[in-house]
Amino acid sequence: MPDFLQALKDRKVLVSDGAWGTLLMDEGLKAGVCPEIWNKDFPDRVGIVAKKYVDAGADIIETNSFGGSRIKLDHYGLGDQAVDLNARAAEISRKAAGEKVFVMGSVGPTGKMLITEEVSESQMFDAFSEQGIGLEKGGADLLIMETMTDLQEAGIAVAACRENTNLPLVCSMSFETAGEGQFATMMGITPAQLAEAEFLENVVVLGSNCGKGTQEMLGVATQLRKETTMPLLIQANAGIPAYDAGEMKFPDSPDDWQTYINKLFDLNINIIGGCCGTNPGFIENIRRWVDETYS
Repeated sequence: MPDFLQALKDRKVLVSDGAWGTLLMDEGLKAGVCPEIWNKDFPDRVGIVAKKYVDAGADIIETNSFGGSRIKLDHYGLGDQAVDLNARAAEISRKAAGEKVFVMGSVGPTGKMLITEEVSESQMFDAFSEQGIGLEKGGADLLIMETMTDLQEAGIAVAACRENTNLPLVCSMSFETAGEGQFATMMGITPAQLAEAEFLENVVVLGSNCGKGTQEMLGVATQLRKETTMPLLIQANAGIPAYDAGEMKFPDSPDDWQTYINKLFDLNINIIGGCCGTNPGFIENIRRWVDETYS
């Protein structure tokens, strides 16, 4: 198996995957059902999603564990299965990835706010620790704290996974427009604050995912690159979704992204993939554009 840190140094751009939720829904996941329980009940269907991104040319695929913390799983009465469900998530992606594609364990926010004392720091630390332990046990090559909006929660996640795993860590926050040329998370954190975070010594890649589309993400990526020389990950949504006949649809098509991807190349973005609304078609195109540019 290639070493992730070496690959990050040797390759100009690594291609990551796209959205998982919509593809799981295509496989039959119903609204209101815990996605992570599918790692136990329907591993083959989860594996189909992972394999589609491998076949599309991704260098990195994630795991079906975004909501896999005990705190989130407690909502479904599954909190005591946190380690097992995360381990299964990594095992499924590991099987699909084979020996050449990296598995990046997905660690999402807990959905609870420290500032309102819905959850304590120690509870959050323990929950992220369990998740990291499970993902490493299942065969993940690295972990990503993604779609984070609170710098304190992100820092706790990083600390928990650093103390309880031996895996490289990525921290990705979700920013939105906050005035002319300004961006911030829901909790008011700016790209500059992320680039100055105290936990940077424990992560190997910073980045941003989700948001409201490629133009906004280009602004975020530009600010991040101005603030840091660290490797950066960027995963945008396929535009702002709208409801059509009761179905949520994203406006971007894979072919719409070529100019955006070329601008990310110009910014020296190191890992490029997609978030909500993207699919294997987006990843196939990114793979081709990377190969055409850097071959």
